[in-house]
Amino acid sequence: MSYVEDLIEREEVQKLAEFKQHRTATRLSHSISVSYLSYRVAKRLNGNARATARAGLLHDLFYYDWRDTKFDEGTHAYVHPRIAVKNAEKLTELSDLERDIIIKHMWLATIAPPKYKESYIVTFVDKYCAIHEGVVPSMRSMKKRVKQMFSYSA
Repeated sequence: MSYVEDLIEREEVQKLAEFKQHRTATRLSHSISVSYLSYRVAKRLNGNARATARAGLLHDLFYYDWRDTKFDEGTHAYVHPRIAVKNAEKLTELSDLERDIIIKHMWLATIAPPKYKESYIVTFVDKYCAIHEGVVPSMRSMKKRVKQMFSYSA
């Protein structure tokens, strides 16, 4: 918490709670999950845990519904990291590492690969969290419905 407390308390970050990110997560809860899990992985791999935690928290610092908003400049996967970096720079000074983490976190959906191991960490943790927040609840719900169907037919 000491690495991100100055950011997490900011109104601009707290505002992310108003946006649904994935099925069961707000953009704020998603960003906190990415920040914390990325921090733990970076620490274990002797990476820069502070920069990873901070950039993980700020990687989706944008204020629109990504399902509805379209851009002339490119896809959401390309545009939103650039918006997030601009918004993050208004809150704090970013290192080159933090900037790379935020800009490149959509790698695989975008072309340019990360430059640092911490950027790879946030990239893959972000995907893990998105799957966990989106698919896992759907699977639980499906299992529950299947159970209910079989219990009614008995």
